[in-house]
Parts: sequence; structure tokens; C-alpha cells
Amino acid sequence: MRKVLFFLILGLGISSFAQNQPAKTEQDSTTQQKRISPFSSGYYRLGFFDADLKYIIKYNNYEGLRLGFGGVTNERLSEKYKIGGYIARGFIDEKIKFSIGGSARLNKETNTWFNAYYIDDLRELGSSTFLTDARVYSLFEPRLVNVTQFYKHRTWQSNIWHEFSKKIISEFRLSKSHIKQTENYFYFDNDNLYNSYEITELTVSARFTSQANSITTEDGQIEYFDKIPKISAQITQGLRGIFDGDFNYTKLGLKLDYLLKQKNLSATHFLLEGQVAFGEVPLTHLYHAYPNSPTKGSILKRFSVAGRRTFETMYFGEFFSDKLSTLQVKHSFARFNFSNWLRPELVLITRHALGSLNNKEKHIGPVFNTLDHFYSESGLEINKLLFGFGLSFAYRYGYYSLPDFDDNVSFKFTFYLKV
Repeated sequence: MRKVLFFLILGLGISSFAQNQPAKTEQDSTTQQKRISPFSSGYYRLGFFDADLKYIIKYNNYEGLRLGFGGVTNERLSEKYKIGGYIARGFIDEKIKFSIGGSARLNKETNTWFNAYYIDDLRELGSSTFLTDARVYSLFEPRLVNVTQFYKHRTWQSNIWHEFSKKIISEFRLSKSHIKQTENYFYFDNDNLYNSYEITELTVSARFTSQANSITTEDGQIEYFDKIPKISAQITQGLRGIFDGDFNYTKLGLKLDYLLKQKNLSATHFLLEGQVAFGEVPLTHLYHAYPNSPTKGSILKRFSVAGRRTFETMYFGEFFSDKLSTLQVKHSFARFNFSNWLRPELVLITRHALGSLNNKEKHIGPVFNTLDHFYSESGLEINKLLFGFGLSFAYRYGYYSLPDFDDNVSFKFTFYLKV
């Protein structure tokens, strides 16, 4: 409950701060008008340095409260070169995490950059993201509040960021990581038992975004209609023997993200994602389905923060897969106008997952299941009740429903800040 109160206070503080941006001066008024809000871009300009808002404050069960500061230099220092990084400290583990590196622009017309960074930090067990998704910023990352399983990594990485066009962005990355466990996990492969290991990866990622048609409704609001989904694709190759890499594997990912908006201000969001891994892949680099239910007894003890694309009734560490597909559908209705300050939004949600895992016996330590049958949950959100806060309800049913009714129910609060 202390975590919930902490983030309620944090959310209120963010809401207040978002409404009080620095005053414009006559000299920079034109620049300020063109500049995107820091709560949309994720950066707050401090002279020649853009502070990255996502590093300021976080919370998770391993580090506790995590405070930090980071960012990157901007064009006021140089239009061709950037220096960036961050430093952070958790109050429970009492460890310093940091990153340092820089970027050089290779081509202005195609926005091509070469980047090189060193990172010493934590990463969630079984997490997998598309490189191009790193450009999608979220000020408030609610799922991090509940994450319990991490591993340590020290990573050297270099990458090239390139825009083939306004519709197609891409990233090519080569990385070398030293992995250490925070849990009692061992990976058995080729007659060896690994608790720490070296990972060398080559990754190619791309995202295609279609152009959108727009219309202006009678009430003056602009509505967008995408012709086709946003498409993200990614290939990762683990390289054994290159820079001392211990494992050889291939990972493939494909994501379709489609938002259909209607003239009546309702909208339906479809998110279909598929991932598969072949070869010698330790649990740290496999897949989970973004679980977001704390492993606690009663419904109220599990009351926390609902995520954006998470399975709210799936418990942390419950499932891992080397082949995973998920489908999420959200339908939001036009906001109700009860008063000027009370305009809640009703959202209906259904989520489904299917996966499998070969050679489960190679993963020694954590106890978990596989998703060989359909996992299903459905529910609703009542968002934006007060200061961006709302409520979320979800129910787990089907093959993986649990014997006790309470264990299948999720009740949480939501937070959607719009500035």
C-alpha cells in the first residue's frame, strides 16, 4: 500500500508540474512554439543539455526507490556530435548504475547517426523489446513498480540509426554483454552449467509507419484514420566465439500495431505480436508476455498500477517461452461529459497469449510454466477520473484460470497524463 500512496503522490506532482512550464522569453518565443512539450518528447532542455525525464525517479521491488539524472547534449553544443549518459542509485540494493557514450551524425538528410555506449545496469528477466520502440517515450512506466526478477549486465554497444524515409526507421546494433544473476538461476548447455556468461548479439530492427488521413469533426477535434498498421520487425543473432560470446542463437520478432478511430470519438486498438527464438538461449534472453500481477495473496494486496500493454492477471515469473504470440484489443468510448472536471473514459480490453518452450530442463532454479494453451483475460478500465487517475479491472479465464476466484481477479489504478 505504501507503493500505491507513493505513486499517487508522484502522479499528482507530475500533473501539477506539467501545467507549469517555464515562461517564454521574447528571444526564444519562436523556438518554444515549435518545440514539442517535454512531456511528449521525454526531454527537458537545460541550455545545451537535454535532460531525460525517464531517469529522474523510478521504483521497483529490487532497487526500491531509484533516483537518477541523465540526458544528452543538443545542437547548441554541436549539430554533428552528442554526448550522453545517466547515473542512478537504488535505495534498497544501494548500487550505482550508469551509462556513458556519444553519437556522431553521418548524414543529415537521412538522419543517420553512429552511436557507441557503455551500460552498467539491471534488466528484467525475459524482457524483449524492439530497438525502434526505444523512440516511443512514456513519462510514467507503471509496470516497473511490480517487476521482481532482474539480471545484471555490463554492456558495450554500438549502433547505426538510419531513416530510409519518413515512414521507415531502422537500427543496426552490435553489442557485447557480461551477464550476472540476481536470482538462483543456472543455464545448462553443452555439458556446462552457466550462472554468469558472455552474450554477443547483432540486431537489425525496422519500423514502418503509414501516413494517416485526417478529418476535423463538428466539435473541432482532428481525427486520424490509418490505412495500415504500424509494422515492426527485428532479427537478433547471438554469436558464439565472437568477443567471447558463449551462445549461438537466432531471435525473430514481428509486431502489428493498428489504431482505428471513429467519427464518434471512439477508437479500437489492435496489437498483435509474435516472437520466436532458436538455439542456445538462456532464460534471461527468452520471452515473457508482460505479466503485471504481484505474487501476493489477496486482491487488495495486489492492488498496484495497471500497465499499457500488460497482462494484469498474469503473475511475475509465471510463464516463459521461446515461441510467443500475443493479441491485445482495446476499445475506448468517447469520454463522458459529467462536468468540466469529471470526464471519464471507458475502455473495454481483451488479451490472449500462446507460446511454448523447448528444453525446459536446461533452465535450473526458477519454477515457471509454459504457455502451451491459450491464456485469456478480459476486463475494463475507467480512466481519467481525477488528475489522470482511474481504475482497472481484469478477469483471468480459460485453460489457465486458477481454482480460487480471487486469484483470477485484478483490481488496480491507472494513470494517463495528457499535457
